[in-house]
Amino acid sequence: MRPLRVGVFGLLGSGNIGNDGSLEAVLGYLRAEHPGAVVDALCGGPEVVTARYGIPATRLHWYRGEYRTASRAGAIAAKGLGKLVDVVRTAAWARRHDVVIVPGTGVLETTLPLRPWGFPYSLFLLCATGRLVGTRVALVSVGAGSIGSRPTRALTRWSTRLAAYRSYRDTLSRDAMRAMGVDTTRDEVYEDLVFALPAPSAHAPSGPPGPVCVGVMDFHGSNDERDRAEEIHRRYVDGTTRFVRALAEEGRPVRLLIGDDLDRPVAGAILGSVDSPLVTVAETASLADLMKETAAADTVVATRYHNLICALKTGTPTLALSYSAKSDALMTRMGLGDYCHPARETDADRLLGRFRELELRSAELRRTLAERNQAAAGRVERQFAALTAAVFPSAAHAPTPREVP
Repeated sequence: MRPLRVGVFGLLGSGNIGNDGSLEAVLGYLRAEHPGAVVDALCGGPEVVTARYGIPATRLHWYRGEYRTASRAGAIAAKGLGKLVDVVRTAAWARRHDVVIVPGTGVLETTLPLRPWGFPYSLFLLCATGRLVGTRVALVSVGAGSIGSRPTRALTRWSTRLAAYRSYRDTLSRDAMRAMGVDTTRDEVYEDLVFALPAPSAHAPSGPPGPVCVGVMDFHGSNDERDRAEEIHRRYVDGTTRFVRALAEEGRPVRLLIGDDLDRPVAGAILGSVDSPLVTVAETASLADLMKETAAADTVVATRYHNLICALKTGTPTLALSYSAKSDALMTRMGLGDYCHPARETDADRLLGRFRELELRSAELRRTLAERNQAAAGRVERQFAALTAAVFPSAAHAPTPREVP
């Protein structure tokens, strides 16, 4: 018998550490449960994925300038041609596989600025051509949210309907898809895939107050707030800078964390404004690097969703600079729902107040996080077992049919 052919799909290898962490979790699952499978990727950064994970990878878009703004006629024509070429490329790639996995991440949400003809269109092509050529597409522990843009909402709704299997990382995501007209009666909620990754144990604080990790983000609001993007960004950076300065003035070492290459200018701006030897930027290339940093800290304040997960997973008391409902839901699920501050209204004084309350309850919250992490890991194990039963070929199980348009 020929080996099982499995593809992974998404904005992987493109500089977002959280996306790559979800890929790493799925590859670990495939090595453990389907060791004979032949795996490759259709992704945003194929060179990075091949170098880091050792699997063949193909570029997601034929046109290399897909995510650059097209202003000249030649660039507009090339981008339009690329959309047509990608139909053929995606269908041909999907046809070579038995199963294609979209590993976690917020592929069904627009909490950050997003154009409908970018990734939403690519995901629709995958799900539609997968249905046509008989390849099972699995959306595994994905994030979703309400979508204001009608084209993006339509593409997302049809992508979800056409998938052979889907599950969500939280109840909010499943509810959002149900509100968009998707039948979710057989869709399950598990956990973010990153909870399947190993994590170092957090250190036990002793003596005077120790280091604080502050995860920063190139935050400009959501897809529906483009008209206020610069105002939101300025308020976020100014508030975070004042917060970091206050910690440094108290003698606290501060490590700035990033979760995407886009965040580097924000970290640089804060570093330049505070100008203290106590403030440094951590060099992190993976979620494992992020977890080492958060495990070594007394406390974490973070914005990016997967920075939050890294801190919570290591058992370090964490305060969320929350930019969407998914962050609030995660913090509540992990027992820290009282420690969320809106990223759109970052106020240094209020943030410092919540930070001090968090540190006063540090020992208690560490015990809570240990219990919640054990439960989260169990939910991911159940997710992988359900995925194997639902979409991987076996003599004893036929794939569950999904709604057909």
